[in-house]
Amino acid sequence: MTPPTPRLFLIRHGETEWSLNGRHTGTSDIPLTVRGEEQIKSKAHILVGEGRPIDPQNLCVAIVSPRQRAHRTFHLLFEHLPKVPDHIIDESVREWDYGKYEGLFKHEILAIDPKWEIWRDGCPGGESAQEMCNRVDCVIAKVREYHRQYFKEGKGTRDVLIIAHGHFNRVLISRWIRFELALGTHFNVEPGGVSVLSYNHNSLDEPALNALNLYADLK
Repeated sequence: MTPPTPRLFLIRHGETEWSLNGRHTGTSDIPLTVRGEEQIKSKAHILVGEGRPIDPQNLCVAIVSPRQRAHRTFHLLFEHLPKVPDHIIDESVREWDYGKYEGLFKHEILAIDPKWEIWRDGCPGGESAQEMCNRVDCVIAKVREYHRQYFKEGKGTRDVLIIAHGHFNRVLISRWIRFELALGTHFNVEPGGVSVLSYNHNSLDEPALNALNLYADLK
């Protein structure tokens, strides 16, 4: 019997003061707001638990960005359960490194470089678009190897979970479905939003986007 198609649950951390006001938040370790914590708590019982979309029994691995806004989001999602699942804190799923543009509003960046476009130009002193693409592609390769082992060899379990960030998630969605990195600009990823990435026709050769911004507080 063919096992259930493997999935990647990709979640953006909850609201922070900087995500609320539009500052570029990469390496800065900004905490969740009170509302950001409530965003996550309010959906945890719906999203996570036995028989829920994210069932700890189905989690092969959980990968979490080292920034506190992501790590706190992970713990809030699972704190209602008897045991928090094991997880990996991994710099590979950190936010885009904005370099000299860290903490700036977009209008402040455009005052420095009126033609700037992150999807093309990257960030001076931080990561270029190609460097970001390469990093995300490496993460995708790791996820697909987990999926391959489960689907083809019966090793491990079905699902992978990543708790990360806005630009990172948009790039990953684009690259997962084999689009150019720049097409990530067309995917809005809201704070606390859940994306589900999987495959069509039970084929690991047909990566697909199943859902975007589930349980998000849409504006």
